[in-house]
Amino acid sequence: MGAAVGIGLRAPHAAEIARRRPPLAFLEVHSENYFGDGGPALATLDALRRDYDVSLHGVGLSLGSADGVDRGHLARLAALATRVAPRFVSEHLSWSAFGGLHANDLLPLPFDEASVAVVVANIAHVQDVLRRPILVENISAYHAFDGATLAEPQFVAEVVRRAGCGLLLDVNNVYVNACNFGFDATRYFDALEGATIAEIHVAGHERRGGLVVDTHAARVGAEVWALYREAVERFGPRPTLVEWDADLPSLDVLLDEARIAADVAASARAESVAA
Repeated sequence: MGAAVGIGLRAPHAAEIARRRPPLAFLEVHSENYFGDGGPALATLDALRRDYDVSLHGVGLSLGSADGVDRGHLARLAALATRVAPRFVSEHLSWSAFGGLHANDLLPLPFDEASVAVVVANIAHVQDVLRRPILVENISAYHAFDGATLAEPQFVAEVVRRAGCGLLLDVNNVYVNACNFGFDATRYFDALEGATIAEIHVAGHERRGGLVVDTHAARVGAEVWALYREAVERFGPRPTLVEWDADLPSLDVLLDEARIAADVAASARAESVAA
């Protein structure tokens, strides 16, 4: 059995998806794009969720902020979750707000006990308000703090364990960080508890100078497909999302990427069972 595969619901494709109803397991939306009380985007989502599971993927909660989570933002997320009854609610292991200022980016955290404590407390608050576990995603990064007492995968695993949440394993982000910080991508999986992994993301990246950048603007690379295969062999198939957020291709290209994900997962699972 392969993975249940979905794609991101993006505005240029919404009408075509509504018309064609392609065979996808779920659709992911960025939560903040649907915080309004009405409008055509929310009406389209209401219509599509009759045929598809929906995953809410946020970028603005700032789970790593020492100021705590913005109450208004969380209230709007809770209202949206009540409305659409999503399969998953997810956010990033990052920070983007402090002292009333907001950065339009997902900023990395120091990998130490103090950061673990802050993130775990914020996740607990979010889960109390939403009355459900959330998933947290490992992010791509281009800067590391000095004085880290935990390696990235140990940090991620410790947050998930102590918060009692699930993990959204972004395989492309693992690959990007492995390239940029010089570690073995497959060893990242050694620290993770498979039972906590509820969803997987794959996406495209680009090389810019000496960095590998998580752009979500290209097809998934061969190296990432290989790492995805490794994840499925180790942990079994998980609901998988093909991310593509910039320089959007045709819907057929996204559906082809989803087909590849399903094929890779099915092949990896078959070989794992046969071994």
